[in-house]
Amino acid sequence: MEKKILKAFEDSILVKEKFIKGNLALIAEVSRLIADTFNDGKKMLIFGNGGSACDASHIAAEFVNRFKKERPGLPVIALNTDMAVLTSIANDYDYSEIFARQVKTLSEAGDIAVAISTSGNSKNILKAVDVAKKKGLKTIAFTGLKGEKFASKCDYAFIVPSEDTPRIQETHITLGHVICQIVEEILFEVPRKG
Repeated sequence: MEKKILKAFEDSILVKEKFIKGNLALIAEVSRLIADTFNDGKKMLIFGNGGSACDASHIAAEFVNRFKKERPGLPVIALNTDMAVLTSIANDYDYSEIFARQVKTLSEAGDIAVAISTSGNSKNILKAVDVAKKKGLKTIAFTGLKGEKFASKCDYAFIVPSEDTPRIQETHITLGHVICQIVEEILFEVPRKG
């Protein structure tokens, strides 16, 4: 049993090491984009299904409340959190519309949409990205190796080099934390004198 536990941790570390080697500059670029978006008075919409929904809610909470610094909240909405909205859209239209309809309603040009899908095949995620692009939002994908088609639809894409859902999700939440940290530092770091 201990060998299996150790292997799970080692696999997680290995995936993250592979991921960062190919994405360091992109993380810096996207962090700057998000900071600039907030500076321009715009917001971020973030969404996913299942474990990715939990990641979306977690990342939104870090921005709206605080991450490491005492600072004002930042405007991020997790589209997977309102049960009444989700179930009414799924009931009245179709489950594939649950995020697209919210993007149509809640976004404006200049906002950012962060779509999280480990597989890259979720119809509701793909439809929401299409709507976001039409409305003039910058789109960011968090996905895994099988999500290349989904990633190609977005302006920026973080593809975790794995097909193992838990390892992909562990990397996504680490990525979300790092982006929160960098955005906070960009927006709220006090410049040092001298």
